[in-house]
Amino acid sequence: MKEFSNINEILDFAIGEEQAAVDFYLQLAAQSKNQQTKKIFHEYAEEEMRHKANLMNVRERGTFQVADEKIRDLKIAEYLVDVRPSADMSYQDALILAMKKEKAAFRMYSALAGQAEDPAVKELFLNLALEESKHKLSFEIEYDDFILKEN
Repeated sequence: MKEFSNINEILDFAIGEEQAAVDFYLQLAAQSKNQQTKKIFHEYAEEEMRHKANLMNVRERGTFQVADEKIRDLKIAEYLVDVRPSADMSYQDALILAMKKEKAAFRMYSALAGQAEDPAVKELFLNLALEESKHKLSFEIEYDDFILKEN
């Protein structure tokens, strides 16, 4: 299991996860044949870029405090999904991957908020968790409207 010894390691990990989300949505956008779908995935990539920028600002400002104890076993690996989009992936599969990724991000940020000592950092992680849950809901609505209702 991944262990973090300080808040900078947590922030670096979260920044990496946000970049992975940016890459994920840009890849889905590039593979999408539908222009509206392409646009939606680009918008999500931009949102994830803003999350990354917020985390980088917190790390650079150093406006956080951590207790002397080590932060151990957040079980981050349990929240990650193995995403391997393919060129011939259906829109349904893309939505499922996106929902799972957003759920994993929500759980990760919730766990990080629970470990944050500084109220500002805790609030940042809670806000990021909220944003990820909104993304998931948006994909669920899209899935319901375009996949479930058509079948």
